[in-house]
Amino acid sequence: MDSDRKWMAEAIAEAKKSRESGGIPIGSVLVAQGKIIGRGHNQRVQKNNPILHAEMVTFQNAGRLRANIYSQSTMYTSLSPCTMCAGTIVLYKIPRVVVGENRTVKDLTLCEDWLTEQGVEVINLDLQECVDIMNDFIKETPEIWHEDVGV
Repeated sequence: MDSDRKWMAEAIAEAKKSRESGGIPIGSVLVAQGKIIGRGHNQRVQKNNPILHAEMVTFQNAGRLRANIYSQSTMYTSLSPCTMCAGTIVLYKIPRVVVGENRTVKDLTLCEDWLTEQGVEVINLDLQECVDIMNDFIKETPEIWHEDVGV
């Protein structure tokens, strides 16, 4: 859908913000009723905090919301969510997740499968731009990448 690409462009812009500030280039936005209600990018490196993944920062920036807002929202993320972020998506009953790509990290499809089993609709746009952003980062800063993925 055109709106999915529109909102994914916002998530990609967040990913680029993270990279420009020395971090891991993953970004996300939470959208409800046609507007962004939360946005964020990975800040693990910038704030020396292992749980500041893009989706977690997005939830934090969205603030306290009523359950009916979460249940009508879509999470857009440039990289498919990890287990921590997927768990938070399920906890807040986000019904739909749109990902930019899932090729650069091994086993992310397992999280996608789990989300689907929990009733979440998962759409992978498989955007080459997202793959390129991650591959460039991995090539340029393998030590940070390997720290993040536990290698």
